Amino acid sequence: MPDQSTRTVLERFPAGGPRGSWPADEYAATQRAQGINAQVGMDLGSDQFLVVTDTTTR
Repeated sequence: MPDQSTRTVLERFPAGGPRGSWPADEYAATQRAQGINAQVGMDLGSDQFLVVTDTTTR
């Protein structure tokens, strides 16, 4: 049976940020510190880093 989990995009960041800047990773770390299971992924079609979670957010 296929995985029925859904993911929520918390934030999007352009991939062309300044060298040495990791805003998506920093944002995900802040979310994890608040108890949200946030992970960074890449949307190749839009050339953006996505911070996603499988946790329901409000």
